[in-house]
Amino acid sequence: MLSVLDLSGSDARTTEDIFTGRSQSMPLGRVYGGQVLAQSIVAASRTLPEDRKVHSMHGYFLRPGDSTKGITFSVDRIHDGRSFSTRRTQAYQEGVPIFSMIASFQDEDPGVEHQAPMPSGVPHPDDLPDVEAHLDGLHPMSKRFFTDRPVELRHIPSPIYTAVEGPRRSDQLVWMRVRRTIPDDPATHRAALAYLTDLTIQESILRAHGIAWTTPGLKVASLDHAMWWHRFGRVDEWMLYVQESPSARGGRGLATGRIYSADGALLASVAQEIMVRVPEDRLEQS
Repeated sequence: MLSVLDLSGSDARTTEDIFTGRSQSMPLGRVYGGQVLAQSIVAASRTLPEDRKVHSMHGYFLRPGDSTKGITFSVDRIHDGRSFSTRRTQAYQEGVPIFSMIASFQDEDPGVEHQAPMPSGVPHPDDLPDVEAHLDGLHPMSKRFFTDRPVELRHIPSPIYTAVEGPRRSDQLVWMRVRRTIPDDPATHRAALAYLTDLTIQESILRAHGIAWTTPGLKVASLDHAMWWHRFGRVDEWMLYVQESPSARGGRGLATGRIYSADGALLASVAQEIMVRVPEDRLEQS
């Protein structure tokens, strides 16, 4: 993950800054969305002083990327003010945009402060089984997506990879962290947090209809992604991802999330709309 987020600069440029990166190998050959949005944030951050930090991003997934090919990132320095900067990042493969993002950066400023409280009574991640315990019956190639990735996950009540257990509901909790300690650089932790946000955010929509990831004929694709960083947190320590879906219709579903540190600090908020297509016979059952 760290090597994927370590972009290379380029002397080639027009009116924009150019960076290049590679993709993680994926079982189905498509670029993981969280990867390209995290890389886009890294590219934009490279055009700013270290003390001006990302606080929000809004992006659109335009085309599925090919994980066997490199990605070129162009950064447009839209605005630099006294406290805020705005950057637009476009991610390209073979000259065609696959992702487009606008992000805002800010110097640290004092101000009013409050936060929504972290849910109470949540089981500790050490008391929950790792995701690998729920992968019986999956094809070996599908298992690789979970066993080879750099992230640990603990679902509450349980994952929906092969089945949706319990009553249908449009919310879930997920503990998450990267598997190993990473460097202290705050920019790396912010980008890595963006990487993590795309992993499970869609599941509150599927859980509401009893739809497992392995449902035959299921098609899911992220359409857009928005994120707001509120407070700094380390991604190599446990974080609680509180997720819910307020609406789904017309082949689209909206999911929102809040990310807390283990001690209850609200680190970030997330929103994503997805395309979700289910075979008609399965749709009638849901």
